[in-house]
Amino acid sequence: MTRAPIPTQSASFSLLQLALPARAVLNIGVFLFDPTTDWLYVKLRSDWSGIADPDDVEVLERLGEDFEAKIGEMGGAAFLRSLEDTLSNSLLIQEGGVVMVSGFEKALERLYESHVQRTEVMPFVTHVPLYSLRAAATRFGEDLEVEVEAEDWVLAPPRLKLHRNMFAARVVGRSMEPLIPDGSLCLFRAGVVGSRHGMRLLIQRIGATGSSAEFTVKEYTSEKKYSSEKEERVDDQWEHTRIILKPLNHKFEAMVFGPEDEHKQFRVIAEFVQVLEEPV
Repeated sequence: MTRAPIPTQSASFSLLQLALPARAVLNIGVFLFDPTTDWLYVKLRSDWSGIADPDDVEVLERLGEDFEAKIGEMGGAAFLRSLEDTLSNSLLIQEGGVVMVSGFEKALERLYESHVQRTEVMPFVTHVPLYSLRAAATRFGEDLEVEVEAEDWVLAPPRLKLHRNMFAARVVGRSMEPLIPDGSLCLFRAGVVGSRHGMRLLIQRIGATGSSAEFTVKEYTSEKKYSSEKEERVDDQWEHTRIILKPLNHKFEAMVFGPEDEHKQFRVIAEFVQVLEEPV
């Protein structure tokens, strides 16, 4: 079944910093502003006793509740303006920039992870390994796991059940826009089984030169014919006549292969699950 593209919008974020005497300035929170609803999403650290003196901990512990109440009263934009005017010398705001957001709660978690406090890595519980596409193909491309070390570990979306055949990789190219913007960090699931019809798949072009030509994500469709003329047909009585790897961006052409071309001209590495992070 074809999945609808996830709508995205631009949003600005800021960092809340703590500047205590004789200590380095520390990022302690993230603000993510939704201009459509005028709401400000907030995530702050909670381990105050480990980063501040006892006299400051009580004040810091009340920040989150105080911020939420004022955002509800004033709206996000007005609250940010007032905050810049009223913060003490110990609390600072630093503009972070603009990001593309498909879900604000998820984006807030990732900004917090990147700029404030990295979550403890629990492989395949909270995080998935990050591979280059070449490394992913080495590990999963021949249906045999080869020992390949992850470049890093990437925080997975909350409540997503992880498996050891999941990994993250960055996709280059515009053929799957708007679903996958050029340069997006994406989540994949290796070990594709059963019918592939309608799946978005990570494909390796055999014999292609250059990483941008060698790897691509496309929607897999196939044309079939039945190998038996009997009225009663079963699943194993059909065969592929053509395999079509389609882009979502109509400016790009589909790739058409014969059934004999798989493992000769291309191989399936993994199924696309979702975009984890879009480029700024």
